[in-house]
This record gives sequence, C-alpha cells and structure tokens, in this order.
Amino acid sequence: MRAALLTVLFVVLCGAAQAGTQRLVLHWLPQAQFAGVLMAEEKGFYARRGVDLEIVPGGPDINVSRHLAEGRAEFATMFLSTALERRASGMDLVHIGQIVHQSALMLVARKDSGVRSLNDLQGRRVGMWGPDFQIQPRALFKRLGIEVEVVEQAPSMDLFMRGGLDAVSAMWYNEYHTLMSYGLDEKDMTAFFFRDLDLNFPEDGLYCLRETYERDPTAARAVAQATLEGWTYVFAHPEEALELVVRRMKEHKVRANRAHQRWMLARMQDIILAGGAPRLNLDRADFEAATAALVEQGFISDPPGYADFVMEPGP
Repeated sequence: MRAALLTVLFVVLCGAAQAGTQRLVLHWLPQAQFAGVLMAEEKGFYARRGVDLEIVPGGPDINVSRHLAEGRAEFATMFLSTALERRASGMDLVHIGQIVHQSALMLVARKDSGVRSLNDLQGRRVGMWGPDFQIQPRALFKRLGIEVEVVEQAPSMDLFMRGGLDAVSAMWYNEYHTLMSYGLDEKDMTAFFFRDLDLNFPEDGLYCLRETYERDPTAARAVAQATLEGWTYVFAHPEEALELVVRRMKEHKVRANRAHQRWMLARMQDIILAGGAPRLNLDRADFEAATAALVEQGFISDPPGYADFVMEPGP
C-alpha cells in the first residue's frame, strides 16, 4: 500500500512539474541571433527568477504565432511588424520586452550593376522575402515613387551572384556577411539600411497572448528580464557565448560556421546596444512609425494603441 501511495505521489509531482514548464519559441533556428536567450537558459537565469522555461527552436516550418494560439508555447520572439500584423488579424498579442532596437534589414546591390543610389533601382529586379519583410522596402519605394520588379528571394544568394537580381534583401548580421563569404568586398556593394531611411522598425522582441500575461504578469516580466540578463552576460563573455551557440546549433543539426556566428554576434551587439545599455522598453516613436507604415501599405487597418499593446517590462 505504501509503495502504491509513493508511486501515485511521484506521478502527481511529475505532472505538477510538467504543468509548470513554460515554453519560449524562437522565430528562427538556433544561431547567434538568439545567444542571449540560449545563455539565459544555460546559466539558469530563468529558473533563478522562478520560471521553468524550455526554449523551442524555430525554423522555416515553425509558425511562432500558431504555437502561441494552439498553446504549444507561452512566449515567442517576433519582429514588431509581424506582431502588429498578427494582432490586427485578431490574435490578442501583447509586447513584454524589446531586445533589438535598431533594424538590421537592408537592401544590397553590386556597384558593378550600376546601382549607386536608391533611384537607380527604378525598374530593377529586387529580391524580397515573405510579406513580413516587405513592409519597409514597399514603404520606401512608395515614398520615392520607385517601381521595381519584386522577385521571391530564396535562401541562397546564387541568383544575385549570377546577375539574376539587381538587389537583394539581407540582414546585416546574416546575409550581408554571407555575400562577403561569396567573395564580395564591402566596397563592391551598395548597402541601403532601412534604419537610415526613416524606416527603423525594432526587430526581435518578446511577446505572449494577453491571457498569458494577465494570468501571471510576474512570470512574463521574469522571462523578459532574464533574457536581458542573458544578453548582458553574452556581451561580457563573447567567446563563451560563441561556444554555446555553436554547440546548440550542432545539437539541433544546424550547420555552424564559427566565423559567420562571430560576425553575427558582433552585429547583434551593435543593434541591441544601439543608443546605450541593454533595455527592454519599446520606444513609442518607433512603435508609431511602424504602425503608420503598416497602415499606409495596407497590411493593417486598425492598429492597437501603444498602452494597450505594450506591457510594462518591469525594472
């Protein structure tokens, strides 16, 4: 009888522990872009703040908003523009912490193609990813009165290197360095950073459903604060962070190029620390600029108010 009771107690405790586990799903595969999250998990920063958090890798087949909607994750990383579009589509998302404060999205052209200025893109073939990444370039082209031929951009840069595209979309911390690894020197490329074109949309942020936040705002704030603590540690220990990132990539069968990850980590530091020390607050001006562009381009029609969308991340 005693053994049976112990068995029942063990099952109950295990179930309680499992029920207490929460998940944060990343919007892409493990890489240096998420070093702060990985480090916070590795060092127990989430656990120390009372949150049993499991990190769920993202990827091309992972829809993070669907994970939230279906209860497969409580928290997610997203670009601000993506989260606003999902919110306008009926998902009651709230913002709980902003990690990246400066846009890394850019357009890149080869100078030998004759593209030296934005106006030189008139009538050219421009590679773009899916809708979430088209908001800034479409807003830019509309503002300048430029018409381009939009071509769906594949992960590979081969078409661009063969001259099939006049310009491509790139993230400063990722594809831009990939082009350099193809043999292009920075002086051979014309780079247009959206952050310098009045289209500086904050990117990686932390989100959850409103019901998740209202059920336990302390846990939501703890997730945000521990993530920021993870990034602070990463910037103080970059070599340790690089080792962790490469190890996690290998564990998830993701090809790991150490030199590329080192570049990515350095650029993440640039865009996270833009304007000073790491912080979690989302600037109202950045929020309003992003919502205005989304409305102008027809991605959303009824944007949320700042106070209704942005939750206080805590100290």
